[in-house]
Amino acid sequence: MHNIALHIKSKDWLYILLIGVFFGMFLSSLGYILLEKSPIDGAVFGVLLGFSITLFSLVFISYINKNILPKLKEIYWLPLSIFFSFLSGFLGTLVGTFLAKLLYLELINAFENQIIMIAFLIGVLTYIVGALLHRFVKMRNQKDFIDHEYVQSRLRSLETQLNPHFLFNALNSIAELIHHDKDKAEAAVLKVSAFLRNTMNEKALLSLESEMKNVRDYVELENIRFSGKIHLHMPDTAPRWCVPKFSIQLLVENAIKHGFNMENKVLNIWLSFDENEKRVVLKNDGNSMKSLKFGVGLSNLNQRVELLCGGNIEIHDKKEPTFYIYLGECHENFDC
Repeated sequence: MHNIALHIKSKDWLYILLIGVFFGMFLSSLGYILLEKSPIDGAVFGVLLGFSITLFSLVFISYINKNILPKLKEIYWLPLSIFFSFLSGFLGTLVGTFLAKLLYLELINAFENQIIMIAFLIGVLTYIVGALLHRFVKMRNQKDFIDHEYVQSRLRSLETQLNPHFLFNALNSIAELIHHDKDKAEAAVLKVSAFLRNTMNEKALLSLESEMKNVRDYVELENIRFSGKIHLHMPDTAPRWCVPKFSIQLLVENAIKHGFNMENKVLNIWLSFDENEKRVVLKNDGNSMKSLKFGVGLSNLNQRVELLCGGNIEIHDKKEPTFYIYLGECHENFDC
C-alpha cells in the first residue's frame, strides 16, 4: 500500500480542474460585483486563475509523485508536498493575472499593486485545499485497494474449491479407463496435463476465445471416457469479451454430468452468444433438470461472475437445460 497516497487518477484531475474553474469563476465574479466592477471580467479572470493554478498543480504534483517522492522516505513527503502545492498557487496566480492583462480584463487594484502578496496568500490557500483533496483521494484509493484485495481473496477461495472439483472428476474417469483401455487412460492423462497447463495462469479473467479453447480441450478429454458421444457445437468466432476463468467449462461439465443419458446415442451441447445482452447461452439436449437450485460448483461460479463482472447466472429452461451467463461490465482491475 506504499504508493496508494501517490496515485491520482486522470478522472480525479478532471474533477479538480472543473471544481477549480467553477469556484474561481464564482468567487471572482462575486468579488467584482461587491466592488461594483464588471462581473463578466470577474468570471473570465476567475476561470483563468482556476485553470492556471490547477494546471501547475497537475504538472508539479504528478511529477513529484512519479519521480521524486517514491525515492524518498515518507518523512520528506509532507514538506515537499506543501512547497509544491504552494508553488502551484503562487505561479498559477501570476500566470493567470498575466493572461488577464493580455486580454485587457479589468483587474482589482490589489492584483495590480500587490500581486506578490496576493499570489502568496493564494498559494497558502492552494495548499490547504490541496491537503483536503489529497486526504480524500488517499482514503478513496485505500478503499479501492481493500475492495480489490477482498475480491482477490474471495476468488482464490472459490478457485481452490473449483480446481479439485474438476480434478476429482477427471481422475475418476482415468481410474475407470485403466481397467478397460490402458491406451485411452494414457491419452486421458496427457489431456488432463494439457488442460491444466492451459488454465494454470493466475488471471481471474480470460478472453472468451481462450475460454472456448479450454472448453474444447475439456470435451476432448471427456470424449475419451464417453467414446466420442459428446458433441460440442460452437461458433467459429467469438465476441471480444472477458469471462471468468472456467466459467463456460464448468457449465459444460455440469451438462455432461447431469444431462448425459447412456440410453441416448449422443449428448449435444450448443454454445452461443447474445451480443446485445452481453450474454453467453449454453444449451444441451440431455436429461431435463429436476431443480432450479444451484449446487456447489454453480454457486461458486455465480459468485465469481458477480464479483468480477457484476453479472449472474440464470437457468432459462429446465426441460431443455439452458443456462445464461450475464457478463455485465467486468472489473477494471482485472485484465484478460
